[in-house]
Amino acid sequence: MTLAQHSTSNDVIQLLEAQHLEIKRLFAAALDSRAEERERAFFELRRLLAVHESAEEELIHPQARSMLSDGSAIVDERLDEEQSAKQMLTELEDLSVDSVEFTTKLSALRDAVVEHAEHEEHDEFNVLRAEFPQADAERLANAVALAESIAPTRPHPDVNTPSENILIGPFAAMLDRARDAINGPSRQT
Repeated sequence: MTLAQHSTSNDVIQLLEAQHLEIKRLFAAALDSRAEERERAFFELRRLLAVHESAEEELIHPQARSMLSDGSAIVDERLDEEQSAKQMLTELEDLSVDSVEFTTKLSALRDAVVEHAEHEEHDEFNVLRAEFPQADAERLANAVALAESIAPTRPHPDVNTPSENILIGPFAAMLDRARDAINGPSRQT
């Protein structure tokens, strides 16, 4: 499934939950395969995680922060988890996909990301789903799709606020997408 295929939902929560399922599938594919296939699955996983988290940081977390009674605390916890995941992804990029260390770190990342997604779905998405009128859910789904289309495709641990994503993200995205086009699934720079 490509990034464009993730953007077909008319409801922002359905879109993000579908991406969570695809992220889990890509983790399984990366952990259950070897060599070239593992490299390809990790490439797609890294891209999806990067664009997904960037869009959430720009659009969803600010909504949760303002709409939830304890939104600031909840969002701050999610941002800390996302920061940790970005750092782990960055470390994985420097490892051989066939190494034991890669497998160990990828498994740890999977566990952290799955737990993070469960927190988002329970603590943010369920409340937002109840609060958003359908027109807002559709508008946000379109906004998320647009944000993802111009988001960086690699982790950038130093970029994690909505304003940083908006200001720095497009420039980082151009560089990331050029690197992706030149290197393909290869993570070497």
